[in-house]
Amino acid sequence: MAATLDTTSSADGGLWDAHVHVFSPDAPVQAGHYRPRHFPLERIEAEAAACGVQHLVLVQPSVYGTDNTVMLEALASRPGRHRGVAVVDRSVTDAELDRMHALGVRGVRFNLVSPVGNGPAAFQALAPRLRDRGWHVQWYASPRHLAEIAALHRAAGAPGAPIPCVLDHLAGMHAGLADDDPAWRHLAVLTEQGACWVKLSGWYRLNCPAPYTALHAAIRRVAALAPGRLVWGSDWPHTAFEPDALPTYDSVWQPVAEALAPHEARAARRDAVGLYG
Repeated sequence: MAATLDTTSSADGGLWDAHVHVFSPDAPVQAGHYRPRHFPLERIEAEAAACGVQHLVLVQPSVYGTDNTVMLEALASRPGRHRGVAVVDRSVTDAELDRMHALGVRGVRFNLVSPVGNGPAAFQALAPRLRDRGWHVQWYASPRHLAEIAALHRAAGAPGAPIPCVLDHLAGMHAGLADDDPAWRHLAVLTEQGACWVKLSGWYRLNCPAPYTALHAAIRRVAALAPGRLVWGSDWPHTAFEPDALPTYDSVWQPVAEALAPHEARAARRDAVGLYG
């Protein structure tokens, strides 16, 4: 029987989906990228609400580069309700970062997968300003990048005040990754350094077909490495799929509910407030 989302509300007033995107057909896109369809905030709010999810984290997609306009306008339309993760380069002004913070941005995404993503040099330049604002760093990376990310955070950390990081899409631990792959050791190092969270999301990006049962062992292993530091994200609107063949909203929750103990699964929808609240 398919697992369903627990719709009981949390103490902070609701459940969280920590990874969605919004798109406007009129917004300019990066050269060489696809032209996204219209996926407005109102549509994902309705789908999430039907499953008891009240809060969304709007993640800047790579297709828009450092132009965060679509995401920021969506946040501004719902003051205080949702949160955002922006993409910026080292030239961004403090005034712009402060404006983003007031709108609900709580982190910056660094993308080592997309050819237009910003990377280690930008992280090193921005790290002090992110720490000053209490923001986290979100990495979209493959398993082979985890050693580098661990080294970057170790170098950028301050005594007793590491910069929190969030690893997108199960830290890239895909279905074909060997049990003894070095990436598992590097992920353990990251989690032992503290302030490292893993996002339970993007199953279809991990070499695994629906219903993603081949990822259950990896989900459990990641959860054991990062207890209490898991967040769940739907990855809506699932850009790997055609618009008329999108996975249902609750189907991308199902692997978490099936792989983890109930208390672990519940926490992944509620503990996001610690990062984004």
